[in-house]
Amino acid sequence: MAENDTSLATLYKGWDVYQEQLVKAISPLAAEQLALRAAPNLRSVGMIAAHIVGVRVRWFHRLMGEGSVDIHLLGTWDRPDAPIRSSNELVDGLEESWQLIQNSLAHWTLADLDQIFEGTYSGEEYSLTRQWIIWHVIEHDLHHGGEISLTLGAHGLVGLDI
Repeated sequence: MAENDTSLATLYKGWDVYQEQLVKAISPLAAEQLALRAAPNLRSVGMIAAHIVGVRVRWFHRLMGEGSVDIHLLGTWDRPDAPIRSSNELVDGLEESWQLIQNSLAHWTLADLDQIFEGTYSGEEYSLTRQWIIWHVIEHDLHHGGEISLTLGAHGLVGLDI
């Protein structure tokens, strides 16, 4: 297989393990545990998990055009007027958004990393490569997964086992 024909799924191996840890941390939580916060002015565990889902979908589906229209609404899960989600709903959202990522990585090649996405957001122009977007979503997942883990640990609960 030529270098430019290599699927990106192998390049980003390990992100799948992190996804499993997010699901494992969220799945057993009751509503009152999902409402826990590290501080009163910070997002709750459930809000953070919904934010991870929303961001994944906005970058991969809305910006890069991946996935079917069915996933579109997951991109609104972290909006101020969004309903509070149960652990089952959050796990489903994490799994659906992860499937979107996996499917995308499976058909993209190394050459696809150079594709540029341009537009305007909040009045500012942007020009971002697919490579930058993927890395941004990874670091976003890591940051907020750490936030979930810290919050759960601060309340005596099990966080991500990484």
